[in-house]
Amino acid sequence: MKETDLKKLETIWQKTFTRKDFLKKCLLAGVSIGASTYFFDLASKYKAFAAIGEKRGMREAMFYEKMGDEAVKCLLCPNRCVLSNGQRGFCRVREPADGKLYTLVYELVCSMHVDPIEKKPLFHVLPSSKAFSIATAGCNSRCKFCQNWTISQRPPEETDNRILSAGNLVSSAKNNGCKSIAYTYTEPIVFYEYVMNAGAAAKMNGILNIIVTGGKINPKPLKQLCAVTDAANVDLKAFDEKYMKEVCAQDLGNILQTLKILKQNGVWVEITNLIVPTLNDNMDTIRKMVRWIKSELGADVPLHFSRFWPQYKLRSLYPTPVETLKEARTLAMGEGLQYVYVGNVPEVDTESTICPRCKNVVIKRLGYRIEEIHLTTGGICEFCGNKIPGIWG
Repeated sequence: MKETDLKKLETIWQKTFTRKDFLKKCLLAGVSIGASTYFFDLASKYKAFAAIGEKRGMREAMFYEKMGDEAVKCLLCPNRCVLSNGQRGFCRVREPADGKLYTLVYELVCSMHVDPIEKKPLFHVLPSSKAFSIATAGCNSRCKFCQNWTISQRPPEETDNRILSAGNLVSSAKNNGCKSIAYTYTEPIVFYEYVMNAGAAAKMNGILNIIVTGGKINPKPLKQLCAVTDAANVDLKAFDEKYMKEVCAQDLGNILQTLKILKQNGVWVEITNLIVPTLNDNMDTIRKMVRWIKSELGADVPLHFSRFWPQYKLRSLYPTPVETLKEARTLAMGEGLQYVYVGNVPEVDTESTICPRCKNVVIKRLGYRIEEIHLTTGGICEFCGNKIPGIWG
């Protein structure tokens, strides 16, 4: 659509809202029917969303500071967006009004499923249990390989949403026999306020809280989030600053800081590293990452190497070769990590948990299915009595 057409449409839109009058004025202004119809439908959706926002989706955000009478600075993540009225944050879901910052997705869920917890992936948390998984629109990163880009890289006006209060979320989890709630699919950091309130409600009802996150968050809000978080799978997308910046719009130092804070605050942590061919598959760099994990977090932190499939803006690449994934796993175990898995390759037997002392399989997995468990209460190996770290009951 031409810029001149957009300006005409914006002028027309301000003067009318009925479809008939809108199209009539567009024709008189020389704007094509296709352009005017698209703009009308999109603007109608934005107006409808605004009405919802006034009721439930909109809520004053946490972690921001005022910058004069109208502008604010968001302090939730390292983007630190400075916004004036009508401007959206980098995440697409935070916006100021009258000198206050608001989240636009509070209790406004765009995706909801019951998943096996192994899908998160979390292999050392309540094996074979179910996780009630939810997401809202938005993300504060820009990963070019995102598999959920239709909701993570969209504002809430462009996703199909339903209102799900914190209380109803907990009830839904219980009614579906779920032992945990997973805040996942998009980036739970950007629906922080919802996670905090739902997380508190879940804890009071004996349900675990899981965040599946890219880890892009400032220390202060993260430490508060730890109070309601039991377990986290963090995507450590690479151990290369250039890759993190250009492919993901992230800062490596910030993500490493997040991992350390989670660990220090008693959150069970597992790490996923998606290996993208030609971009972050250098074994020397992977070795540096593995050594950092071992020295800063511990040898018993589970690491999941995940297979890349062409998605979003990286459709021209090929899937990760299985041999690359096997090589990364062998490298990581050779460096001393005790629990290393390969995901998205169910035909390769690299998803079972092996006791590092006796080398027996204590949890046998096939894809997301648990076939055998040889752990007693508290995660004790039935064969040798070694304690396997995790959340087991």
